[in-house]
Amino acid sequence: MQAREEAEITFDPEAVAPALLGWYDVHARRLPWRKLPGEARQEPYKVWLSEVMLQQTTVAAVGPYFAKFTARWPTVGDLAAADDADVMAAWAGLGYYARARNLLACARAVAAMGEVFPDTEEGLRALPGLGEYTAAAVAAIAFGRRAVVVDANVERVVARLFAIDEPLPGGRAAIRFAAGQVTPDERAGDFAQAMMDLGATICTARSPRCMLCPLSVQCRGRAEGAPERLPVKAAKKAKPLRQGRAYWIERDGKVLLVTRAGRGMLGGMRALPDDGWSAKGDGAAVLDGEWRQGGVVRHSFTHFDLELQLMLCVQPGAVSHGDGEWWPVEQIEAAGLPTVFAKAARLAIAERNG
Repeated sequence: MQAREEAEITFDPEAVAPALLGWYDVHARRLPWRKLPGEARQEPYKVWLSEVMLQQTTVAAVGPYFAKFTARWPTVGDLAAADDADVMAAWAGLGYYARARNLLACARAVAAMGEVFPDTEEGLRALPGLGEYTAAAVAAIAFGRRAVVVDANVERVVARLFAIDEPLPGGRAAIRFAAGQVTPDERAGDFAQAMMDLGATICTARSPRCMLCPLSVQCRGRAEGAPERLPVKAAKKAKPLRQGRAYWIERDGKVLLVTRAGRGMLGGMRALPDDGWSAKGDGAAVLDGEWRQGGVVRHSFTHFDLELQLMLCVQPGAVSHGDGEWWPVEQIEAAGLPTVFAKAARLAIAERNG
């Protein structure tokens, strides 16, 4: 009780930013898209690109994709001029493919504005695909604007710092308000990145390293004795299980790939033909032909799980398959298939060779 009372007495929101920024000046992570404290302000294109890629994805996973994108399309104008299929193929494996479509739409909107990003949250929010978080992050990190930036790491730090125990998602309004109380007018971009780094390396979801935290003397969650319980998350709902089929049609060392409709699940991506499965229901369409049943691919999407039965064509010439392109099997990785279809392709090749 003594520790809790002392923490409540010494808690000072205005002391948070100086303590955190001092820690960040020494411990900032080196990331491909980041300028370190004291260096020139970061390029808006790279900030925006990295933030879009990092949504629902880890830093380790994003690194190679960011390097590939910036090497192939070094400016927003280059990306705007890219072929849709090339960008979707380069994005394959990052998931959430609507983000790739929004990425292209945003790049083209910025290119139409002379390749200059708006420098305010309001202006950034007007661009295609930029929500509250991304607009705030780009405004703060690229342009030094004071903006309240709250991602999952910041959410965890703030919930613990203020001991906000209202369960998510309802508690997010209180967390955002509290984050606004400690966000400084100066160095807002460094502060946002410092909060992200603190959540990623010190104030982790499990076993937070409170003894190393620059905010430990301010933290109400630590004073209460169980910071790892925060933020409180609502119980997860069981995901529905969907079932479908993927068809492997090979002829003369090439496999048939189709391009999915521009909107909807995995829109605009190359894929194996399938039976129309979706987030809303099982597949039903039957592709005419003679088939041998292969293995089953299991994949988890955000809102449902999928079991995809692989069907291998016995007589390719007798299959009615519609439009598509014949892709060399040995180059299938270069096709940029979404993860679920890449799994199916690997399984088909293994069964074909085995």
